[in-house]
Amino acid sequence: MPTLLIVDDEQNIRMLIRKYAVFDGYQVEEAGDGMEAVEKVRNGNFDLIIMDVMMPELDGFSACREIRKFNEHVPIIMLSARGEEYDRIHGFELGVDDYVVKPFSPRELLMRVSAVLKRSAARESSTSEREVYRKDGLMIDFTARTVFVDGVQQELSPKEYDLLFYMVRNRNIALTREALINNVWGYDFYGDDRTLDTHIKLLRRSLGPYARLIVTLRGVGYRFEG
Repeated sequence: MPTLLIVDDEQNIRMLIRKYAVFDGYQVEEAGDGMEAVEKVRNGNFDLIIMDVMMPELDGFSACREIRKFNEHVPIIMLSARGEEYDRIHGFELGVDDYVVKPFSPRELLMRVSAVLKRSAARESSTSEREVYRKDGLMIDFTARTVFVDGVQQELSPKEYDLLFYMVRNRNIALTREALINNVWGYDFYGDDRTLDTHIKLLRRSLGPYARLIVTLRGVGYRFEG
């Protein structure tokens, strides 16, 4: 039974998420601020963290940064009342798996939790033979989850890797926004495509001169030209 850590300084928010999470069969622990969350993760095992951004003692972004110093793999979903692109980019750069803006639907949040856990389990259980893609100075090692641009290894967030791998495996195909979100994030498309666009922007920045390989198809989505 997966164990979730719910981190929020508002008790009513924690209680609301706990209610739905327990109903869906999860075990739940809580933390009221970022410092408590870091200590709980350091001393315990969690399958996923739901982390608020604005908290006393230590904010969610800082807590995430500290957690990533000793745990690179536990999935994290950020909660925030602020939906600006800067906040999303900052979270994704820290290795956050998803970003949910308050007020949110508890049912949608739990769907995202399920999707992130499934993706995480799929990555860990993958035993495929070594698979490498090369295009000029771009080298993508699917098996090792590494990306090199002109010989320099790039540090991508977990979701950037997932998005790039999916696009490369489906290169030269027009991929709709709905298809990208459903296949990379694993939940139904709810009409908010800012998360996808933010990851595309981050991915293009990481690819440097090969950002041109990701082509925007107006009114449709994106295509990776391989």
